[in-house]
Amino acid sequence: RLPPEQMPNAHPGNACSVLAETLLMSESISLLAKPSKDIVGQRLGSFGAVFIMLKSALGAGLLNFPWAFARTGEIRYAVTIEMISVVFLISGLIILGYSSSISGQSTYQDVVQHLCGPVIGKLCEIFLVFNLFMISVAFLVIVADQLQKLSVYIYELINGSSESEMPHHWYTDQRIALFILCLFLILPLSIPKEIWIQKYTRWGTAIYLTVVITVKYYIRAVPEISSWTPVFSVIPTICFGFQVSVEQAPVLNKKLSHWVGISFVSMFFCTVIYSLTGIYGYLTFGKNVAADVLMSYSGGDVIIIIARLLFGLSIITIYPIVLLLGRSVILAPVLQHRGKYLVVTTSFESCTRVALTLAWVISTFLIAVAVPDISKVISVIGGISAFFIFIFPGQTINKEC
Repeated sequence: RLPPEQMPNAHPGNACSVLAETLLMSESISLLAKPSKDIVGQRLGSFGAVFIMLKSALGAGLLNFPWAFARTGEIRYAVTIEMISVVFLISGLIILGYSSSISGQSTYQDVVQHLCGPVIGKLCEIFLVFNLFMISVAFLVIVADQLQKLSVYIYELINGSSESEMPHHWYTDQRIALFILCLFLILPLSIPKEIWIQKYTRWGTAIYLTVVITVKYYIRAVPEISSWTPVFSVIPTICFGFQVSVEQAPVLNKKLSHWVGISFVSMFFCTVIYSLTGIYGYLTFGKNVAADVLMSYSGGDVIIIIARLLFGLSIITIYPIVLLLGRSVILAPVLQHRGKYLVVTTSFESCTRVALTLAWVISTFLIAVAVPDISKVISVIGGISAFFIFIFPGQTINKEC
């Protein structure tokens, strides 16, 4: 802001200029906080919308579904809980689409804030940032798991000895490999304001993994299954796996009837993929299935090695996008607060963005190396995801009524 002695004379022409500059500054803050390619009004065909929905839903939660199915003790119980959850999920998506159409907003948090007020809107943003942060942690935990198996495979291939004979050196520690990966690959990809990494790699990896798990079941002996644990323990994994609401800004702009059709079609394919993975992963390993199903397979299987590499590549490309979503929610109010007192410059935005990115990557890395397995992270994320599936859509529709 300019000091009083530098303010232009207060005549109508200058008043209009000041108003124009004020509006321009406000818009500049908004643009600095968001990627320039985040165009809410872009048009998508129905196929493209379904494609984006599948990309949003098919992610790290897929690896945890066999373990979640094992927790229920019976496949029919797990599938029943899954179907009930999907009904609520589709209902929430329809409510979200309806709320978006009547509010004129195109992002999840904007819809909640517009219909439920600033307090609930801020609460939604807090949950959103925390949820995206924990998803980033889950991604790094999965990468660490795959790095561990790959390092064992490379050691066995070079030395011809088993994993039990593998010596412990700093260069065989997957935590060191994960740190190097974060420093030289994930961090540089996450810093830019524009994330150019292609978003549509995840669904292909998910389909490959589902096919591999299904085929592997039919070419190996089936262990006896006799475990029994609480049935409803599968719900957090289902909520995490099927959560698609917070990434649907471009899709929300479609007509409500199209949105309903897209939601049904997308969730149908997601249900099939998640169910096949959960059922056959559980049948293959029974109660002994690992929280990350890929960790249950031997390290030297070429097909599984390909799955590890594909999932690792998918996570490396998706992590910056998740970070970008969370960073944008944090960065916007920071720049708006700065704009109340000083001019928001590009250099200030860049420094703030880099600092937030560094803090995000370092924090998620430290938590990831301390977490024993992916199930601990997903149990937390699943609870937060339930708010986006069950709580916030219900609040928006109640407010409108």
